[in-house]
Amino acid sequence: MVKLTIDNKEIEVPQGTTVLEAAKAADIHIPTLCYHPELTPYGGCRLCLVEVEGARTLQPSCTLPASNGMVVRTSTSQIHEARKFVLNMIFSERNHLCPYCQVSGGDCELQNAAYAEGMTHWSFQPTWKPYPMDASHPYIIMEHNRCILCHRCVRACGEQVGNFTLGVQERGSKSRIIADLDVPLGESTCISCGACIQVCPTGALIDRWSAYRGKETDVQHNESVCVGCSIGCGIDVETRNNSLVRVEGNWEAEVNDGVLCEIGRFHPVDEKRERITSPMVRKDGKLVSASWDEALEALTAKMKPFVGKEGDGVAAIVSNRLPAEALYSFKQVFKNGFKSDMVTSMEEGIYTELPSRLAAELGKPFEGKIDCLKNSDSVLVIGADLVKDHQVIGFFIKRVLPEGVSLVVVDPNENPLDKFASSVLKASKGADLDWLKCLSAAVVKAGLAKANSDLDADAILKTAEETTGVSENEYLELAQLIASAERPAIVYGKGITEKNSTQTLKALVELGELIGAIGEDFSNIVSTKGDANSMAAAQYQLESPFQLNGHQAVYVALGDEEPSKRFEQKLEKVPFLAVQASFVSPLTAQADIVLPVTMWTEQEGHYLNLDGRIQKAVKALEPEKDTWTNTSVFEAIAGRLGFETDDNWKDELTKRVAPVAIED
Repeated sequence: MVKLTIDNKEIEVPQGTTVLEAAKAADIHIPTLCYHPELTPYGGCRLCLVEVEGARTLQPSCTLPASNGMVVRTSTSQIHEARKFVLNMIFSERNHLCPYCQVSGGDCELQNAAYAEGMTHWSFQPTWKPYPMDASHPYIIMEHNRCILCHRCVRACGEQVGNFTLGVQERGSKSRIIADLDVPLGESTCISCGACIQVCPTGALIDRWSAYRGKETDVQHNESVCVGCSIGCGIDVETRNNSLVRVEGNWEAEVNDGVLCEIGRFHPVDEKRERITSPMVRKDGKLVSASWDEALEALTAKMKPFVGKEGDGVAAIVSNRLPAEALYSFKQVFKNGFKSDMVTSMEEGIYTELPSRLAAELGKPFEGKIDCLKNSDSVLVIGADLVKDHQVIGFFIKRVLPEGVSLVVVDPNENPLDKFASSVLKASKGADLDWLKCLSAAVVKAGLAKANSDLDADAILKTAEETTGVSENEYLELAQLIASAERPAIVYGKGITEKNSTQTLKALVELGELIGAIGEDFSNIVSTKGDANSMAAAQYQLESPFQLNGHQAVYVALGDEEPSKRFEQKLEKVPFLAVQASFVSPLTAQADIVLPVTMWTEQEGHYLNLDGRIQKAVKALEPEKDTWTNTSVFEAIAGRLGFETDDNWKDELTKRVAPVAIED
């Protein structure tokens, strides 16, 4: 520990803490512009200068390590004079005309810093020239005239996301933030994660969908969970007048550390689908509006004869985006109440059935948490496209590659991660079990195995090229790369799970043990899963293939999910179709009864992410009066049919052995 004095206040902080961090810990305010707590200190703006006893000049507190006996002052006349000089220089270099800025009025850190110093104008003659605004991006506007060259966006793009799209062109007052080799942002390698927007201290980078709709000082903040995929990123849903303004990453969230992808940040605000505002019942071939009482009466009258009638009775399917409470109620109604033989989820267990089966066979979890990726020195990605899906996991991997972390991608198809990889394995399609055995054999033959194995390495590698299309030498080189690592990790996805082979997954686990990704008390194996509540649906055993065998009625709890054309076509000839949904779709158009339900921002509930964390999503918006929550609909159906229900959703969630340890 280090002891120092700041503004006559004695403070004790851990070794390596900066003076700025020490001051923050003691509730002593030091203004900053280029500093951000989630980014590496840069020391570029010089606004955080402090006096250090014994030092010849003022020191930047954001990069200055605290040391024993250090005496610091943060608010002397010399310091305030220096701050005003810095701010005067910044204001004179670009067009910072605050009354005309889209974030002026409480959101702009530059404006707030100037007001804190009592500034009402700047003293220097402006030297700026107008820069063209870049509005080529579908979500982001780059306004160079508001830029203060703090480089926070550049650092976020590299350090947080690992994309390295943004950089700096020219020098001095001519410096300018550019994308790639100075191409329009909309034509660049930008992946629309929006990290640059969230860290920008001025109006230089803004969200074009939420600009002018509400400042941070004029919105309601709702800490919730993203339901875009099974990662379950922590988010801040900002609303105003019961309208969604923007979605930001929650810097305090353990799962994602504030990082979001395009799906989590921009898609919710860019929602253009038409809402369903009242129940509808088909009469004389047309869907017409009805009251809830009419719709539920018609529904239960039609479906009551199917209670306990297996085989050709009712089939039910539910979205994996719904809260655990809704999934549990759904199961109680259709599995326990109707006694239906076809009750499942929209994913049909593609991502979860195989891992769940292996966990049950082993009698314990075998996967770990994505936190392992933050400290791994080698990552093996198998059958997962982390550029298209589960992007935040891809960010965690890409951002540490410059530190020397090796990335190995195994995919018979072209994978967007290939260009980032240290090595790429292109085994024959359908040869997953064979190449896993070959790679394990190579680890054993190279003498790098960290666990016992009875594999006949020579015999397996002798036929490697014949069975997998990859030579023995390639396997040996790859074995050296992944098994020499001290903290290897494995990420696997749909490419493995959709094959539905327990043997293959066992071989993957064996490989993990051999290279040291699995030990007695840890596992650095991560499965990407699917939608937000894939794991919860699996724990409730809602993961059977959806098959219609003469079923006379189908109930679809779609929620706010968008149905696929394949799914819509599958239900075209169903005698009776009921759909509870948030949005109009071809599926609701062919339904006999449609029940309007809340979307994700209008309901609260719990989600079990791929880490095994039970996380709560909060209600940020009030729904229309005729829109019910998904759980309310199931409870109403159960009540009308006399089914017994309970609210033991959490107990049921933990009864089955899960692939990853579940924690509340």
